[in-house]
Amino acid sequence: MVALVLILGDQLTPCIAALRAADKTRDVIVMAEVMGEGTYVPHHPQKIILILSAMRKFATHLRADGWRVAYSTLDDPDNTQTITGELIRRAAEHGATHVITTRPGEWRLIEGLDDLPLPVTQLADDRFLCSETRFAVWAEGRKQLRMEYFYREMRRETGLLMDGGDPVGGQWNFDHDNRKPAKPDLLRARPLRFAPDAVTQDVISLVKARFPAHFGTAQPFGWATDRTGALLALDHFIIHALPRFGDEQDAMLTGDPTLSHALISPYLNIGLLTPMEVCRAAEKAFHDGYAPLNAVEGFIRQILGWREFIRGIYMLKGPGYAQLNALNHTRALPPLYWGAPTGMACLSHAVAQTRDMAYAHHIQRLMITGNFALLAGIDPAQVHEWYLSVYIDAFEWVEAPNTIGMSQFADGGVVGSKPYVSSGTYIDRMSDYCDTCSYKVREKSGPDACPFNLLYWDFLMRHRDRFQGNPRMAQMYRTWDRMEDGHKGRVLQDAGTFLRRLEAGATV
Repeated sequence: MVALVLILGDQLTPCIAALRAADKTRDVIVMAEVMGEGTYVPHHPQKIILILSAMRKFATHLRADGWRVAYSTLDDPDNTQTITGELIRRAAEHGATHVITTRPGEWRLIEGLDDLPLPVTQLADDRFLCSETRFAVWAEGRKQLRMEYFYREMRRETGLLMDGGDPVGGQWNFDHDNRKPAKPDLLRARPLRFAPDAVTQDVISLVKARFPAHFGTAQPFGWATDRTGALLALDHFIIHALPRFGDEQDAMLTGDPTLSHALISPYLNIGLLTPMEVCRAAEKAFHDGYAPLNAVEGFIRQILGWREFIRGIYMLKGPGYAQLNALNHTRALPPLYWGAPTGMACLSHAVAQTRDMAYAHHIQRLMITGNFALLAGIDPAQVHEWYLSVYIDAFEWVEAPNTIGMSQFADGGVVGSKPYVSSGTYIDRMSDYCDTCSYKVREKSGPDACPFNLLYWDFLMRHRDRFQGNPRMAQMYRTWDRMEDGHKGRVLQDAGTFLRRLEAGATV
């Protein structure tokens, strides 16, 4: 009996479970470009270009390897424009009786396949280093789920950066050696960029025609769209940027959007690279003397620790996780997130960079766009949809816990032990954005005061009952209590004025 083998746009790995379970002599691979996936949120054009180009090239690879591939292009007039619709169409076309697939990374798709009027076998996605079952066993009975303890277990299980039973260097975490401000440097390596080939050029034209209203620019497009390019990007990072990664991982500079970051998360998240090969490449750079331990450990922790932990949380908590709103924030996402003018230089730079590259690094997301949304009380569902829409590496399994949990504290503390909020002081310390801002970061109240300074204290006061007992936040409440009453009144009054202007749609 013929089976359909569904390969999604983030499953472009030759050894993926569904392919291993299929019969090349009998079964038919189904790959489909559909408007339903391109528009359930308004994805950035470069994200759609990356996925469609990589899908087309992966289909060519599969055919060369002897597979039958039923591929639906976006402009195929017979295309039903949904994944389930294409499976039903292809089942009738090939006389298929059932579907084999690797479990998708979004509950929306998992549930859609469960409702398909064909038997569907969803196989575990073993490209991850920690299975859903293994994570659930680790989480069972724990009062708090903290990445640091999960990360240590993953280090022991994989042997990465281990010296027998001990971590290399005698400690698990080298954060105290990382996270320094950065300065402009003309000698700093830049990530590789790839000129679009004929396949990608065709996709660019298609995407520009079919998604003209989506936020973001389609060109210039410089991402790799096959495994060969992804491996080149990885090698370039390991050789040229990894040595400085630790020092600069939290820094932000006007005019240098990438610093020493890898920009390989899109390739990991669509399957062109695997997490273990990436971690092993970084580990080898340390053992060969090319990169220092603080940089290599910090990089591996982002993949082996944070990436695996976040995916475990998403699968463990189920389909309702993305709708959580523990702080009851309801304010609408302001137009500045879609490029409307703002006097806040940090937000202006982060959003413009996102528009042009479909990329911003983790501190720009957490401590600029995320920090502002949390301080301003923006509805986390709208923040979640924005992040899922605008970033090239955003798939719900990784984006939702980072946004709902880490960024917006909307899960009430499942992911993080405290909300990640800061005043303008942190942004000033870690960036040069404040140098060109319309507001003054050293002003604590008044019309020229940095909005982050005002909203920081307003947030803490709005949620004092929840957070004043948090050991990691108690000091800030003590600091507030020592302030002069008149100053406190001015800060809260100015914060209220700012929020009313934000709600009214005024330029802020």
